[in-house]
Amino acid sequence: MTELLIGSHVSMKGKDMLLGSAQEAASFGENVFMVYTGAPQNTRRKPIEELNIEAGKAFMADHQQRAVVVHAPYVVNLGNTTKPQNYGFAVEFLTAEVKRAAAIGATQIVLHPGAHVGAGADVAIAQIAKGLDEILGAAKEPVQIALETMAGKGTEVGRSFEELAAIMDATAANDRLSVCFDTCHTSDAGYDIAGDFDGVLREFDQVIGLDKLKVIHLNDSKNPQGSHKDRHTNIGLGTLGFDVLNNVAHHPELTTVPKIMETPLIGPDRKHGVNPHGYEVAMLKAQKFNPDLETDVLADEPVDAFLSRVK
Repeated sequence: MTELLIGSHVSMKGKDMLLGSAQEAASFGENVFMVYTGAPQNTRRKPIEELNIEAGKAFMADHQQRAVVVHAPYVVNLGNTTKPQNYGFAVEFLTAEVKRAAAIGATQIVLHPGAHVGAGADVAIAQIAKGLDEILGAAKEPVQIALETMAGKGTEVGRSFEELAAIMDATAANDRLSVCFDTCHTSDAGYDIAGDFDGVLREFDQVIGLDKLKVIHLNDSKNPQGSHKDRHTNIGLGTLGFDVLNNVAHHPELTTVPKIMETPLIGPDRKHGVNPHGYEVAMLKAQKFNPDLETDVLADEPVDAFLSRVK
């Protein structure tokens, strides 16, 4: 049986850094995971020597963890042509982020392509491509930047396969670029993930090329197809549903692609919520949905007992 590459977005903080991230992922039964190298709301980052890399890599090897993926912070916007000073900072930060990713052993950095903030998508696409060439020209490490499929809220760029292809086609460093396919975003952008995922995958292959798909963000959506909202929800509790997302997770053409969940805590709010990732991983491994997911998570049902409900 082909190994399911499944994981989630885990924290990377304190003194443990990469080691703590790997340990958290292991506690959820994950063999891949994704991190920010610092807080997503800012660009303050520790020096590479403080990321606890050696211990983290040793733990990953001991626990058969196959890959770590880095996600760039949301505040970096290569597409903003109205504030030139922001562009220069974004290039500088992302060049350093490539080096950090390589140091922790990641081969993919997921990046929201950017937003045109009113200047128009074509203008932003040209500047994003220019920035990517500068970043990848300066950073020679064997890391790809994975442009993420976006929901199309506000002035986001990357709301269609064609916009991502336009960025990639405009760069000299095309071989250093890849794509992160977010199931929630792509559905919210208007693609029929729920009704015809194979058809969407064929369209992706025709426009971009399936060989460029290197990361999947496996998220359910709170909103219907084409809503342009970008609101994730837990596996099986949204408009995509468990069967659709389970099919994506186990799709025969995507077996080598890490599937990363960015699903929210279950509970009243972020301070009092419970992390569901271990339960979601268990459902996807068993390929069975537990309709009592929320109840069991809030009751702190042991994952072994939870598994007995879904098998």
